[in-house]
Amino acid sequence: MNLEARTYRKVTWRLIPFLFSCYVLAYLDRVNIGFAKLQMLNDLKLSDTVYGLGAGIFFLGYFFFEAPSNIILSKIGARTWIARIMVSWGIISSCMMFVSSASSFYILRLLLGIAEAGFFPGIILYLTYWYPAHRRARIVALFMSAVALSGVVGGPLSGWIMQSLTGYHGLTGWQWLFVIEGLPSIIMGIAVYLYLDDSIQAANWLSTEEKHLLEQGIRHDTAHKYDLPLLAVLKDFKIWALSLTYFTFTMGLYGVGFWLPQLIKNTGIKDVLNVGLLTAIPYGVAAITMISMARSSDRSGERRRHIASAAIAGSIGLMASTLFGQNTAIAIAALTLATAGILSTFPLFWTLPTAYLTGTAAAAGIAIINSVGNLAGFVSPYMMGAIKDATHNTTLGMYVLAASLLVGAALTLLGHPTIKPNTTH
Repeated sequence: MNLEARTYRKVTWRLIPFLFSCYVLAYLDRVNIGFAKLQMLNDLKLSDTVYGLGAGIFFLGYFFFEAPSNIILSKIGARTWIARIMVSWGIISSCMMFVSSASSFYILRLLLGIAEAGFFPGIILYLTYWYPAHRRARIVALFMSAVALSGVVGGPLSGWIMQSLTGYHGLTGWQWLFVIEGLPSIIMGIAVYLYLDDSIQAANWLSTEEKHLLEQGIRHDTAHKYDLPLLAVLKDFKIWALSLTYFTFTMGLYGVGFWLPQLIKNTGIKDVLNVGLLTAIPYGVAAITMISMARSSDRSGERRRHIASAAIAGSIGLMASTLFGQNTAIAIAALTLATAGILSTFPLFWTLPTAYLTGTAAAAGIAIINSVGNLAGFVSPYMMGAIKDATHNTTLGMYVLAASLLVGAALTLLGHPTIKPNTTH
């Protein structure tokens, strides 16, 4: 193994497992409301529309504070800012146990979104400090497979907590869910401050030769990128085209993320622990698919067709899960295809904006794309809840999500440049 391979392997083992663990906690705290729903709505006498609005209002706070948060991170460093984000969201997530009405539900979800704003785009920006574009899809896929693992681990864990701890010390199962899954984020936030390095030069675990190699790779990469003024970023058509594309994919992501437990329950599975165990299947397959697709894309240097094919697979899976919703085995298989396809679009997608932006432009551009795209996290669950209350099923909502993914596939094929494979490595 040559010096370059050894160095990048060393960086990957140092950073990715740790950042992966942080994202598992972030995503779990964001979507565990989907499990809490199975008990909370009945306990508090809330409707599906209220649930959908509360689940989605998280992203309004996220939207307004995302870009400022990422710019602050680029100025003061990832270590301090990511630590602040994790500690604050862990505290607020645990406080979700105090929800007693629709208004308190909305307020705490909004505050959770504000607290978490900047985490994901901050990590994507941070990875550009260490990895050049031709290595980035597989690295982002490793990081983002945390979403899948949060489903593999979080589903059974959430089901077990809600089934086993209901009534313990006078608290409901969903209250214990928020407490137990929120506290680790506070602990990990403290660990972030102690563990992360803000830059290659600050990493005392690297030799001088290794630092030089990494910095040379980043310099070569950034020579072909643009560091635009903030106003120019806001006027850049590519940024808004990417934001729209990301919006369509995120519609599918949170349609699955917030409603998968309910969709599985709709197939006839009533026991909450069994619902949790079954949600692990789609996410487990998705973790493998995400990494496999990213490796294929990095090897070939082709992005657009990889992204579009994953989105189309997700769309087909959503439609099939609706058509065969009364057959548990077929519905789970279809939801597995949907989850794997949807999740596989994301690490591939993030190779596009990071391939041509650097510096403040990258911080602002990534944040704008993520915040605008994540407005779908507000639209998607609210739409699903309103449709379910109006029609007493989720069929129409699932078709809308499937159509959104097809639009995203079309936009991808029409609009974005292919990243050429790096032939020097």
